[in-house]
Amino acid sequence: MQKKLQCGRFQFSFEKRRRPLVMGILNVTPDSFSDGGRYGSLDAALSHAEMMIDAGADMIDIGGESSRPGSQPLPLQQELDRVMPLVFALRDLDVPLSIDTYKPVVMRETLAAGADMINDINGFRGEGAWDAVKDSDCGLCIMHMQKDPQSMQQNPEYTDIVAEIRDFLKLQVAQAQQMGIAPERLCIDPGFGFGKTLQHNVTLFQHIGQLQNELALPMLVGVSRKTMIGTLIDKPVEQRMAGSVAAALAAASHGARIVRVHDVAETVDALKVWEALSSAV
Repeated sequence: MQKKLQCGRFQFSFEKRRRPLVMGILNVTPDSFSDGGRYGSLDAALSHAEMMIDAGADMIDIGGESSRPGSQPLPLQQELDRVMPLVFALRDLDVPLSIDTYKPVVMRETLAAGADMINDINGFRGEGAWDAVKDSDCGLCIMHMQKDPQSMQQNPEYTDIVAEIRDFLKLQVAQAQQMGIAPERLCIDPGFGFGKTLQHNVTLFQHIGQLQNELALPMLVGVSRKTMIGTLIDKPVEQRMAGSVAAALAAASHGARIVRVHDVAETVDALKVWEALSSAV
């Protein structure tokens, strides 16, 4: 199992760390499923980022384009206009900045501006994606998605979901290595909710440890406030905090190395208690 993750100016060691890193979500979109429109202004976004950092976020994930089911692609310049001011404003804070994008131009521009990680829902399958990141020392999160956000939740089907996602991630990791990208820069994400039913998501969750061990790379788990949480507890999106924190604890118990969350303070506190009470005596 890979013991380190290189994220641009930052390096994380998992050798002595038990609880996962907490990645705080900063969506600067008007239409994200959970917090769309709340942080559209630069001041509001900066204030929320600083609050998450103060609450213990290990990294901040900035998203300028919604990838909720049914969302439409955003023009390139609009995404740049939303994301670039935040990178410039936050790059001097003492946490890595991750950029949630599948567009190679956005990857290049944000990395040049000081971003430390690229989180690609398309798994770097886009033309020019590997070329955009190969010469950096940024971290890379390779995610699995069936189809695209417009159609991914229209009857997703798998013969063996764990094997198919493992094989996809293996292929993309091999491509990264062929491009000369060091394994220490890579982490993986099975893409909960991206072309998966509730049962698919549950099955994947139960195999987090297996997938992570087979690929020998740290796994990022992002289920915060998602439909799977809402379905399990029968609550609307604004009432899913407790369920999301519970899922983060379950991810930690399965060995996940990073959890991507909206509710940073609550998740950090819960993980601290989980770590203290579940450590071997």
